[in-house]
Amino acid sequence: MIFKPYYLGCLSHASYLVGDEASRSAVIVDPQRDVGGYIADAADLGLSIRHVILTHFHADFVAGHLELAAATGASIHLGAQARAEYAFHPLHDRDAIEMGRVRLVALETPGHTPESITVLVYDLQKDEQQPQMALTGDTLFVGDVGRPDLMASAGASANDLAERLYDTIHNQLASLPDHVAVWPAHGAGSMCGKNLSKERSSTIGAQKQSNWAFKTMTKAEFAREATSDLPLQPAYFGFAADLNRRRRPTLGVLLERELVAVPIERILSAIQGGDTVLDVREPDDFARGHLAGSINIGLSGKYASWAGILLDREKTIWIVAPSGKETEAVMRLGRIGFDHVAGYLEGGSASIAGLAGLASFGRKNADELAAALASKSPPHVLDVRAQNEWNEKHIDGAQLVPLDQLEARVAKVPRDKRIVVHCAGGYRSSIAASILMKHGHADVADLIGGIGAWVAADKPTVRT
Repeated sequence: MIFKPYYLGCLSHASYLVGDEASRSAVIVDPQRDVGGYIADAADLGLSIRHVILTHFHADFVAGHLELAAATGASIHLGAQARAEYAFHPLHDRDAIEMGRVRLVALETPGHTPESITVLVYDLQKDEQQPQMALTGDTLFVGDVGRPDLMASAGASANDLAERLYDTIHNQLASLPDHVAVWPAHGAGSMCGKNLSKERSSTIGAQKQSNWAFKTMTKAEFAREATSDLPLQPAYFGFAADLNRRRRPTLGVLLERELVAVPIERILSAIQGGDTVLDVREPDDFARGHLAGSINIGLSGKYASWAGILLDREKTIWIVAPSGKETEAVMRLGRIGFDHVAGYLEGGSASIAGLAGLASFGRKNADELAAALASKSPPHVLDVRAQNEWNEKHIDGAQLVPLDQLEARVAKVPRDKRIVVHCAGGYRSSIAASILMKHGHADVADLIGGIGAWVAADKPTVRT
């Protein structure tokens, strides 16, 4: 048996190649939309990709099942409760896919979604009776379980799904041997759960000991815990989940359509027309000079996630990127189903240097901000981190407006004061500064290095 995990850090997304040397066959489980890496690796290993499995209709990214099927002829497999516009093989409980000396067995494990499955992997050379690993999708994470509320827009009750998840955990998964390795579809940073571990894998035995979901409790107690204190559900989640059910253009077709170089005049016209101009440079470069009205979400961070959270998918997107980064910027939007890019700035972001009317904002270090706060005319400090980060520590007197809420609450930010915005490390604050400036805030700066740099400089904080 050949087993190769993949991890896409910007989406906290894990996917897997399982191959059989005897039959030279491979299956890809929960692929990302850009599938070239799987195809190249399978070729290097002498394998043909014959199957692709989705453990469920993912909400936080658009999967690459259609791309793999188009490129390799692989059969698509979904849980038996799934309904989709494309042809697929339904996997009922205990249905198997045989690949020589490798067997894949589906467990129906509803709760995160109704159609969720777990894929048990058997290396028949080692043991024909017991699986070696469980690819659990978003049903079981390391340290947590999949949130049950994402199907509310489709009419599924979060409480009902939580109760089904209780049965899944305490009956289906708890009955697996302790040695079985757990490989989920997400790690820390994903919004598909609320307390995911940084560890990429575990075992059933370890999760029985440490994961809250396996602890002895009633179904009602489990449901209350599973539905409480859940993180933000981005607006694009329902859209992406629905897209995973549908026939749609493949990513390659989209890139051909969207990677069109346009002159600066077209970008400026787009801003005037209310389109979204997305500048993907790093904060330092964006702060020094950018097109007024553009939004900054840098490629170095969780670019696709924040684009999905903050951008209006009904508005056409135009890209401003360093030369050579346009394909990455467009492709990563395609990973979340933002397939409405119209083009990118010809000549790259360097072509705007020297243009009249560029906007800019200052960047202050911790000492400079501390001195400004001690002056007779202190700035207003805006903290755009999440509530739990704020509770742990924050600058005394600061205003909390989490970044995902800033667009809706921008009127609450004072216009008669200088604004210094900060986050944890400087990535979100640059996004926030661009939003504030787009809404007419002229005197804006951000804190270089965020609260981390403030603490490292021995500046005071308070707790809630």
